[in-house]
Amino acid sequence: MSDLISARPCPEMLDYLSRRRSVPVASLCDPGPDVAQIQAILKAAARVPDHGKLFPWHFLVFEGQAREAVGGALRRAWLAQDPQAAPAKLDLESARFLRAPLVVGVISRLRPAKHPAWEQALSAGAACQNLCLAANALGFGTNWLSEWYAYSPVFRKEIGLDERDRVAGFVYIGTMAKRPEERDRPDISVLTTRWTPGAVVNRGDSYDRSGLPSLSWLDVSSD
Repeated sequence: MSDLISARPCPEMLDYLSRRRSVPVASLCDPGPDVAQIQAILKAAARVPDHGKLFPWHFLVFEGQAREAVGGALRRAWLAQDPQAAPAKLDLESARFLRAPLVVGVISRLRPAKHPAWEQALSAGAACQNLCLAANALGFGTNWLSEWYAYSPVFRKEIGLDERDRVAGFVYIGTMAKRPEERDRPDISVLTTRWTPGAVVNRGDSYDRSGLPSLSWLDVSSD
């Protein structure tokens, strides 16, 4: 079909993907995407690998005054974990969604299905990346964050999530006020194995950081 691009050569896309870069939240400013652009971004975000056609994600859009209104939920969530928090700290935490003109929450929602929960969660991660790329393609900078509030039971409840929902990320979107500096990139050779029987697998363990807690992503069941 002529409208499919699955195998259409596109050197420009490869060049773009090879040089994409997140923009620090402090460098995002007005204007943000308009209504039509937001719709285009969400449509692109939803076009991701999805085993079983489950659509195991949904989007929360925070724009305009909603970014300020959600500050109350952020304040109450922080107080729940730090009842002695100083007023200045509460003001800081309640203003997090004001750091960019648009914030989109990508929520992983597990669907009852025979397909593994882990695959459903990965689809939500892909939606986050597509959302970032779509916004970039429209000329906006993005930053995919989670931060403490993504894991706060109080905040999750206040924004309408339930036990089947997990925050895949909050994507901050706006006009890039300052070009970000390049960051270190991995050595692909220590992360790649051209497999043969008995091959030593290059796991990239040189990138492990000592003193950090054990991985916690295994709470996503494969059942």
